Amino acid sequence: MTSAPKAEFAFAPQPTVFVVNVIHAHPGKQEEAFRIIQDVVHYVAERKEGFLWSSLSKSTDGKTVVNIEAIRDENNVDEFFADPAFVEKFKMLDAVADSEFHIYKVNDLVLPRPLNG
Repeated sequence: MTSAPKAEFAFAPQPTVFVVNVIHAHPGKQEEAFRIIQDVVHYVAERKEGFLWSSLSKSTDGKTVVNIEAIRDENNVDEFFADPAFVEKFKMLDAVADSEFHIYKVNDLVLPRPLNG
């Protein structure tokens, strides 16, 4: 049995790949869009080894939902979209939102400097 990866910062972190979904909810559909992407992310988290963690957020203006998801590498995206059940769940967003899907690789990690005490 393999243990789940920890979501934590390391002194010299490995380069990370992020999937960023910006979901522009149709008027009055933010909650539904959130529930759909939440279901998608939980599906991936339970079934795909390339998944590390996700942060799901709703904007305070009721217009957008954002999924920032850390994955092992860019090839994981193809793996996710090769799964017909994943694709079916992800396409449900089309009824309630327009969305952007981008992949990023971290180029600079900025951490706070220690405060002089």
